Amino acid sequence: MSRVLTLLFAMIAYAIFFATFLYLIAFVGDLPVPKTVDSPVSTLPRATKAIIDVGLIALFGLQHSVMARPAFKRAWTRVVPPTAERSVFVLFASIALIVLFTFWQPFGRTVWEVGPDMRWLSYILIAMFWGGFGIVLISTFLINHFELFGLQQAWFNMTGRQAAAPELRQPMFYRWVAHPLYAGFFLGFWSTPHMTVGHLLLAIGLSVYMLIAIRYEERDLTDLFGEDYRRYRASVGGLVPRFTRRGA
Repeated sequence: MSRVLTLLFAMIAYAIFFATFLYLIAFVGDLPVPKTVDSPVSTLPRATKAIIDVGLIALFGLQHSVMARPAFKRAWTRVVPPTAERSVFVLFASIALIVLFTFWQPFGRTVWEVGPDMRWLSYILIAMFWGGFGIVLISTFLINHFELFGLQQAWFNMTGRQAAAPELRQPMFYRWVAHPLYAGFFLGFWSTPHMTVGHLLLAIGLSVYMLIAIRYEERDLTDLFGEDYRRYRASVGGLVPRFTRRGA
């Protein structure tokens, strides 16, 4: 793959990712898009819908976790150029989400709903929803947004630049919490004034995936940074900020 084609592919993969991310916000927030977590209500039997939805969550989780592992990357880069590997991952992750959006089976039954007499609570939950996804986006820039989504690798390949060695940095949110990106997703998935059975299933399924993914991610970071990461991880919260560092 030529340098120009690699960069073009990275830009297309990024554009698909960003559109998918925006749709994810609308999908979870039940905003005006063709299909959301709550609409249209499916007429399939409940057991069938549950099996389909759990399978869709598992498909996304497996794709995301397997392709993110260093061992898989080493094998995968024998097939695709190393400079395009991250973009391929981003594209496959976007496809897995698009499949989830397309085949998701909503459940209409309400688990909880904030009544009109507690409108203030609805406003708080909606603010938490938008704040959660805002934290996700900001966190990607704190850890190098363009490297995370493959554009930097393709651009450096195009311009002949060499990427710097990985560095254990702790900007902004990372000074108090090890996984602000996942914490933002937790807020986004769970903060709603109207929780349906389908939304709850999505929130539980993706939360379980994230808790598993965190363990693998921390293991990979420990392998990469060794004792420095162990000390950092012991000094901050995991998903909930710890404002007083241990050993500080």
